[in-house]
Amino acid sequence: MKLLKDLLEIQSVSGNESSMQKFLLNLILQRMNTWKVLPKVYHGENFHDCILLKFGNPRTAVFAHIDTIGFMTRYENQLICVGGPELEDNILLCGEDSLGPILCKLKNIDGELFHDFPRAIDRGTYLSFAQNVRIDDKFIQAAYLDNRLGVYNALKLCEDLVDGWVVFSTYEEHGGGSMPYLLKFIMEDAPVKQALVSDITWVTEGVGHGKGVAISIRDKYIPRRSFVNKIIALAEQSGVTFQLEVEDAGGSDGREIQFSPYPIDWIFIGAPEDHVHTPNEKVALFDLECMIEMYRYLLPHL
Repeated sequence: MKLLKDLLEIQSVSGNESSMQKFLLNLILQRMNTWKVLPKVYHGENFHDCILLKFGNPRTAVFAHIDTIGFMTRYENQLICVGGPELEDNILLCGEDSLGPILCKLKNIDGELFHDFPRAIDRGTYLSFAQNVRIDDKFIQAAYLDNRLGVYNALKLCEDLVDGWVVFSTYEEHGGGSMPYLLKFIMEDAPVKQALVSDITWVTEGVGHGKGVAISIRDKYIPRRSFVNKIIALAEQSGVTFQLEVEDAGGSDGREIQFSPYPIDWIFIGAPEDHVHTPNEKVALFDLECMIEMYRYLLPHL
């Protein structure tokens, strides 16, 4: 769990993912010689803060976004949202500007957002939820399990992966934008026809804690049913506990795959969480374990 705790401590609000990119790149370069297959690593200005790993001869791509929701300072102590954070009064926020570290509270006054830091904060400074990681024998609770758990799952997948792309994307929480050039590069370098989205979904009336990883038949967007059926059949063969999700809202990197000019099937597979987009996101450890095992089963069988 040390790796996961380290991931949770890094600020990576949409548009400001460079710290997470540097951490991941260093980790990958340190660890990849111990993986079953040595991947080819793509990064740099042509990919902004994204990282692509190509293992063997890919048939499937796995996408995990490295950004989070958060806030940006405006004028006169004002804050504006990055993505869709929950706006509870007095939530602790942290960040850093040219004068040093910042720890303050969110003030929601009649729908207008402010901070209570005792000095002016540089305009355009990113603030994120102050982190408080809590782990017991059944649950992990923290800010930004969405999508640190998806990133953690993708890194665990790399250990034994023989053939496939593992892609760490950006901007997902605030409208997307990195997926078009990532998909273009993949389809020109080593094309695939199927993709899995390693992300975190919601606990709802039909999807609960401790019932396994959620396979999403649909959210706001609808993947191709023949591919969904293929995934469900493989999931049943895997012996890994899973549950099926059917929702009418929400989205992920799967949206941009579906809207791309490429005929790539996609599906969202992730552990469900409660208290979404708050400092207290909560996921069952059993569901996270099922997510990791499901990806490890699916990649060789797709």
